[in-house]
Amino acid sequence: MDRGVSIFEATIAPSADGWRLDRALADAVPTLSRERLKVLINAGQVERAGILARDPARKAAAGETFTVAVPIPTEPHNEAQDIPLSIAFEDDHLIVIDKQAGLVVHPAAGNLDGTLVNALLHHCKGSLSGIGGVARPGIVHRIDKDTSGLMVAAKTDRAHEGLAKQFAAHSIDRRYRAIVTGHPRPAAGTIDAPLARSPSNRKKIAIVSTGKRAVTHYRTLEPLDGAALVECRLETGRTHQVRVHMASIGHPLLGDQSYGRTKGAQKALLETLGFRRQALHAAHLGFIHPVTNAALAFESTIPADMQELFSHLHV
Repeated sequence: MDRGVSIFEATIAPSADGWRLDRALADAVPTLSRERLKVLINAGQVERAGILARDPARKAAAGETFTVAVPIPTEPHNEAQDIPLSIAFEDDHLIVIDKQAGLVVHPAAGNLDGTLVNALLHHCKGSLSGIGGVARPGIVHRIDKDTSGLMVAAKTDRAHEGLAKQFAAHSIDRRYRAIVTGHPRPAAGTIDAPLARSPSNRKKIAIVSTGKRAVTHYRTLEPLDGAALVECRLETGRTHQVRVHMASIGHPLLGDQSYGRTKGAQKALLETLGFRRQALHAAHLGFIHPVTNAALAFESTIPADMQELFSHLHV
């Protein structure tokens, strides 16, 4: 067993008799996810009576006692930075952020710091139990840099695994508010078109027959002057999904420089207002808490810049 670890004694319950070892241990140690225990078993961090248990799929027997050594989370590579955050909800397992436009979610080339991850490392310092053995927030979905609104991040392995499963099952309730050019006809509908990296421009997303299935349900909330306020409910959550899907039916988002150039009077209005992003806001987020099983739902009002744009376009 390695040094610098937390030790757990886990006894297999009668109800877990015959289960896979990783599953049975997850039942015995609720603070560790099954996926995390699988990794620990493969890494030689689980033993019984001094003998390493190396097979996560081995059948567990009721009454067996195992010692699980969990390495103390290492410091993250990214720097913790004191960046203001708007917190909609937080507990020991997860945090829901109302992200401001302009904030990149994850460090990457061109944005190595000043991101949401850097902000969360500072805000959650001391409360991150370690995602995959590293003290970092678990990012299970992202919002574009210039999109505002709600997103959730995990603080523990168990929450990360549970949220990831809900996103994979498309059971998360995500609704966006967008201001689009023109008036969609019909006023409500469903766009079911697969998305992938554009063959002609790898920095953009496009409708590609071999791409991943993407489904957006939209409805017009209010017609505006040459535009409309729409709600887009995501059945799937692909990169740039709302932006590409709305553009594909001839109604790109105002201010979207990648998928629909704004022209004429609308372009002049955006310049006058200094509105330099796509008019998109993640307004609603609903999911089942991965630990408490409570149904959670959050609402975020349209931020001031979009509200000002809406007011100028209001008929």
